[in-house]
Amino acid sequence: MARRKDPWTSLAFDTWALGLEASSVIGLRMMKLAAGGAAAQAEAQLMVGEKVTAAMTLPMMAMTGQLGASAPAIASGSLAHLRRKVRANRRRLAKS
Repeated sequence: MARRKDPWTSLAFDTWALGLEASSVIGLRMMKLAAGGAAAQAEAQLMVGEKVTAAMTLPMMAMTGQLGASAPAIASGSLAHLRRKVRANRRRLAKS
């Protein structure tokens, strides 16, 4: 008999991975902000803008069904959306 994969277990792993990536972004951003100057100001504005955009985008995606129909699918879609943004920030910040 085949075993069914529990969606909540993979969701827990994805949440853990997002936390690790987010903590590295926080560290990279803090170093950039601590350096000061125009680059730090631009990073602070970008950071705040991203938060506002995320606060408006993700609920709209959920309401329009773009994240899925079941609770695990919505949670997984939300994490995937956030991880893409965090990963892009980590790559961008690691370059500079």
